[in-house]
Formats: sequence, C-alpha cells, structure tokens
Amino acid sequence: MRHVSSFLALIGNGAPSFLGAFFCAVALLANSACNKKGSTPDWDTPGAKTPATAAETEIAPAESVAVLPAPPPVRVTSEMLPEAEISEVPEVAENASPIPEGAASEGLRFITYNVQNWLTMDRYVDHKALKGAPKPDNEKQSVVKILARHSPDVIGLCEIGQATDLAEIQERLKAAGLDLPHSQYVGGSDPVRHLGLLSRFPITSTAKPAEVEYQLAGQTFAINRGILDVTLQARGKSYRFVGVHLKSKRDSEQGDQEAIRLNEARLLRRHVDSILKENAEVRLIVYGDCNDTRATPAIKTITGNYNDPDYLTAIPAKDSRQDAWTHYWALHDIYSRIDFILVSKGIRKDVNFGAARIIDDAEWNKASDHRAVMAIFK
Repeated sequence: MRHVSSFLALIGNGAPSFLGAFFCAVALLANSACNKKGSTPDWDTPGAKTPATAAETEIAPAESVAVLPAPPPVRVTSEMLPEAEISEVPEVAENASPIPEGAASEGLRFITYNVQNWLTMDRYVDHKALKGAPKPDNEKQSVVKILARHSPDVIGLCEIGQATDLAEIQERLKAAGLDLPHSQYVGGSDPVRHLGLLSRFPITSTAKPAEVEYQLAGQTFAINRGILDVTLQARGKSYRFVGVHLKSKRDSEQGDQEAIRLNEARLLRRHVDSILKENAEVRLIVYGDCNDTRATPAIKTITGNYNDPDYLTAIPAKDSRQDAWTHYWALHDIYSRIDFILVSKGIRKDVNFGAARIIDDAEWNKASDHRAVMAIFK
C-alpha cells in the first residue's frame, strides 16, 4: 500500500484521469483480442460440428469471406517426405485449356474433399428431426464457395449420395464460375455413400479393381465405398486418379472397424500394384479419406515399403497456421490427418511440394467435418 500511495502522490491530481485512460486501453485491447477470428478454431472454440451420436445442431448461414492469402511454403524435411524433390511452380503451356477465372496458371490443381453427407438421410436441423432430408443448403453453399474459391481442375469427392447429388455439385460449381463438365461416379457395398470425381479435362478411360471382396471372421465382405479409377489427359500429360473412402472409425456390425479398414486398404494396394505392374512409370495419384493416420497399418499398407520402387509418397501439406489435421471428430474432440494425396514415382518429380496445402477457409466447419487438401502438379 505504501508503494501505491507513493505512486498516486507522484502523479498527483492527474491520477483519476490517468488510471481511467489506462484501464480503457486495457479493455479495448482485450475486446479486440476476443473478437479476432482465425481460420482454424482452437481446441476450446465453440461452434464446431456436434458429435455424430447427437443430433446435428443448427448451423448459421454461410458468411461472405475474403480470399485468404496463401500460407507460407511448407518446408519439406526427410521426416515428412523422404528424398522429396521440391519443384518450382510450372507455367501453363500455351495450348492449355482456358483456366477458370481466379485460378493461378501454375499447373494442374487437384483437391480431395470429404463433403460430409451430401446425400439424403435422417437429420436434425433447426432443432427439428427430419426424415429423408438433403444436406442443408447453407452447408452446400459453404462447400461450393470453398471449392470455387480455389479453382481446382480436378476434384475427388467422398460421401456423395446418388449420381444426382454429384450432378448438383457440378451444377452449383458451374453457377459459381467453376465449370468441371466431366465426371465419374462409383460405389461399393454401401448403398448410401459413394465416390465422385469432377474434371475440367475429358476422362479418357476408367477401370475397376479385379478384387473387391475379402474374408473376415469366416465371412465374405465387399469394400464399402468402392475404388474410383479414372485416367485423363491434361495439357499434354496423362494423370491416373484412384480414389477411396475407407471404413470409418465407428463400430460396425460387420466386425472390428480396424480389421475392416485394413482389409479395404489391402484391396486398394492390390489394385495399385496391378496398375504399377502394367506401367511402372504411370503418373498415379491415390487420394481420399483413409480414416486412419500416417503410422497405422492401413496407411502403411497403402504406401508400401519406402525402399521399394512402387512406394507411394504422401504429399505433406499444412494450413495457414502450419497445422496438418484434416478432420475434427467432435465426439472424441480429436483433430487428425486422415485425408491424403499420395503419388507414385512416375509423377513425384512433378509435384510442387511447397504449394500443397490444407484449405482452412473461414467456413470450413460449416461445409464439412473435413478440410479439403490441395496439390499442384506440373
């Protein structure tokens, strides 16, 4: 108290005005800090998706947001990507097809994205239980805004309902200025969720895996969401895209969810091996929601052994905060990297590793519980 009295005596009659100004400044700074919004929520930030076991909560209408600046280039290290080759951003050839407005002329832009139940299902919206309801329109708008903003040439989509749902995404993107007229739609034993691909370039061929079934606990099962396989020609180069959506981490009546996912990963790897056996230099891109993290048996099965020539390299990517997670599981409050873009040796040299990113636009959690991953190829 003696020190406080001395301080007040020092500033004399100006103490009240001085202290008032001081505390006003503190309050102003605190208010500014509280109102600051980041593109990626902190662990304790409210407003994320509710747990899957609970009914879906009300979602605020999508806000108009400005285009976010590109994140700092990812520094690729041996721990992230052994023997990575960092490529310069390539220029588009003079005879290339027109690029949608807003897209950078930096090569083929590819996005993989789980759009979370763009389909008809029972939902809880605006505090009401709805039977057979489509994905809410404000969620659809957020998905379209994110995709149109980043102007991909090719999009690999997970959790599509019927073929009409894929067509709806295609139409909405075109209305938003992103015309991707070519498409592919496949599925597996799951009658509800499917895979879709949209492309600005014509699809020259498609393929199906030779094996789609596996044995587990004495029973025969088929891969849930199938394997999508298309080849397209873009700016004088061939690209083969293989998409998947492996079994989720949720319990299943079929059996152990990890065992199911591992068996699906084996089916995918056998299909990849058959492609590479036919052409070891194929420009192969394997992508999708793998529902497992990097060091798990399922992911290791897909990538193969590092020293083998048919090893698939997982492209490292981070968001604007240098975080690498792609999915938020609200039920367990877990952020994890489960969405991947992997490449074969034949195309690895054409990957612009520094340009890969996890898209964390402000409305990401209004669109889906996943964040899209983008890679750029020469």
